[in-house]
Amino acid sequence: MPTMKIGKQRVGDGHPCWVVAELGINHNGNLQMALEMIDEAAAAGADAIKFQKRVPELCVPRDQWEIMRDTPWGYIEYIKYRHLIEFEKDEYDVIDAHCKEWPIPWFASVWDEPSVDFMAQYNPPCYKIPSAMLTNDHVLAKVLCENKPTIISTGMSTKEEIQKFIPDLSKIAVLHCTSTYPCELEHLNLRMIQTLKKWYPQHVIGYSNHSSSIIPPVNAVVLGADIVEAHFTLDRASWGTDQSASIEPHGFERMVNYIRATEKSLGDGKKVVYGEEKIIRTKLRGDV
Repeated sequence: MPTMKIGKQRVGDGHPCWVVAELGINHNGNLQMALEMIDEAAAAGADAIKFQKRVPELCVPRDQWEIMRDTPWGYIEYIKYRHLIEFEKDEYDVIDAHCKEWPIPWFASVWDEPSVDFMAQYNPPCYKIPSAMLTNDHVLAKVLCENKPTIISTGMSTKEEIQKFIPDLSKIAVLHCTSTYPCELEHLNLRMIQTLKKWYPQHVIGYSNHSSSIIPPVNAVVLGADIVEAHFTLDRASWGTDQSASIEPHGFERMVNYIRATEKSLGDGKKVVYGEEKIIRTKLRGDV
């Protein structure tokens, strides 16, 4: 049965679901907000924190750079906005130290090759390749050279693309998701988790949630997800494209608690008569 070690935690069959709080860009470029989000996510029971790291000029199509957009900084060009929400070394140095104080591991989705090099200085427990980069051979090859556990999301991708680009290597986890924000319940297609487990019996399989509901991540665990990643926010009404697809601290804590209760209740599928049942059996059947 597939398992992998991410940092100090063993992930996969027979081990607790690894719950990741995806802070992403919900901090809106505000370091203090990011630190508060780390505190709230860790207190809510997250096993790890995830950010996003990109070089805007490499990830934003050239024809979108000068598009004007309403932002917290005013009506500005899109490329300028992308830079304003992007943390650099000064901010990540503080984030790294803050996570170590808890302690809670952190990592990031890497959207380009320089971002892989950037993240390497922090020795992350793993790398995440976002759905948008699934078909980018260069980013995937760069990440694999780091020889770290790698998590790959499969949103916005066809069956053919998934089967072509997911490498048949150890230390790979594959996450099902649907890349709409927020995602309608009828488009979550959670049974795809079981399909991925059939396609990749050698890989750890998980789920990346883009719904604001806490129910789908819990159901994903029932269907066999060993990693659950959920977008996290302090306030869903905050400005930002991902806020409405995110879960607030109280809801995130409930989600984690429900996942842990679900894990306890699933059992191993083997029929036994428990000691407590034997007492009732004697009372109702008259035998031992």
